[in-house]
Amino acid sequence: MVNNVVAITACAAGIAHTYMAAEALEQVGKDHNINIKVETQGSIGAENILTEQEIELADIVIIASDIEIDMARFSGKRVYKTRPKVAIRDPLALIQEADNTAVIFGGKGTKVGNVTLGKTTENGFVQHIMSGISYMVPMVIASGLLLAIANIFAFQKDDLGRMVAWGFDQADPLGNFMFHLFKVGQIGFTLMIPLFAGFVANSIADRPAIAPAMLGAYMANDPSFLGTTAGGGFLSAILVAFLVGYFVKYLKKITWPKILQPLVPIMIIPLIATFFITVVVLYLIGQPIAALMDGLYEGLNWLTINYTSSTFIIGAIIGAMIGFDFGGPINKTALIFGTAVWTDTVAKYGIEGANFIPGTAAQAAISVAPLGIFLASKLFKNRFSETEHISANSAFGMGIVGVTEGAIPFAAANPLQIITASVAGSALAGGLVGYLDVKFYGGIGSPLGTFVGYIEQPIPFVTWIACTFAGIATTAMIIGFWRRPSKQKTDVVSETSELVISTESGK
Repeated sequence: MVNNVVAITACAAGIAHTYMAAEALEQVGKDHNINIKVETQGSIGAENILTEQEIELADIVIIASDIEIDMARFSGKRVYKTRPKVAIRDPLALIQEADNTAVIFGGKGTKVGNVTLGKTTENGFVQHIMSGISYMVPMVIASGLLLAIANIFAFQKDDLGRMVAWGFDQADPLGNFMFHLFKVGQIGFTLMIPLFAGFVANSIADRPAIAPAMLGAYMANDPSFLGTTAGGGFLSAILVAFLVGYFVKYLKKITWPKILQPLVPIMIIPLIATFFITVVVLYLIGQPIAALMDGLYEGLNWLTINYTSSTFIIGAIIGAMIGFDFGGPINKTALIFGTAVWTDTVAKYGIEGANFIPGTAAQAAISVAPLGIFLASKLFKNRFSETEHISANSAFGMGIVGVTEGAIPFAAANPLQIITASVAGSALAGGLVGYLDVKFYGGIGSPLGTFVGYIEQPIPFVTWIACTFAGIATTAMIIGFWRRPSKQKTDVVSETSELVISTESGK
């Protein structure tokens, strides 16, 4: 067994898996007398940064990451690359596997685990998308909360609490400030899509791709530039990011004259790539994708207006996706789709005509799994071991602030049971908020969100709690009746229960 290990952990959102994987590795180091230091690259940035001396003394380097990591400082070291979930599931086995199969980083086509360094992985598309999401999430959260705060002062209601007008009184100092605060939130959502595209391209081809991808995504979402009634939304941003990323990757392979090489990454490649994507957006993809997205949102709005049941079905589908993989690609896809529908329809129809259904359903469902597990542990106490009760309490801490990853230890131990219960409860919560026309502007995606943030709902405070609790209770009942009484012995989940941390914030 190795004596000195250094590691980096990072997940797409930079919230839960990053720190759970780090804690798992650190704990196994303590238990087995392995000197291990873990650098986390979360949403707050790099923490516990590895020093040159620590890297030099390390026997192996473990990269447990869902996003691209700069590998330059590990040249000449034995490196093993995997995903955070592997470190969470069995950190000791990971260290043993890394010790047996890690290879020296730096050679052409070097293999690290099942990944060829310097090349797109088998799931490269998802990895690049997740990398862009990780940079976009803080912008989404900050902008959404600013819009929510401003909206509190924008809605004018009658004596029955019904909204009769929306707008800001700019003659009043407070109203003027809230008007500008709302504008800042709108700016954030305008920049969100170019930011996403820039860092997807960065994941593919590094820094020279950022500026061209951001400019291209902005152009593809600017109706006045395209001469259309709407922009191309996230679909155009994804296409732009991959076109720019691989075009820049090709440009970097060219053997440039030595006299030009200092200018290649900062001027020549960004200039050529920006010219390239401008032509592509303006003459090839911009207008068709904008028309496609316009038709999609028109159709979505037509469905919700003409078929009442469609709002429940759409919400339930989004909720089920949220509850399926506890922060994984399907969960993230639902979150991004909900955000995209809302931001794109706000830009097209204004705040009063925006489609809130997918985004609100995603937020209603996001805490169902961990809180459902917690409720089941209280209602069916004899069906949970002592270690499971401890893990369930930790799941509550994460779920109440809208983090689904608190359910992971239980899903690892009983995947069919927990995924079935999570999908059912999450679908119900998502469907109910869609059917009842609840509108989530920003805040925490849990029952607590009715107090922390701004949610427009038929019965203030009550509707949101009722919808989310219906999903939580459904999940709890399925888990409770499915499980057998515990024999109070250590089970599989005990190996991961200590990994759940409560220092997270909502996604």
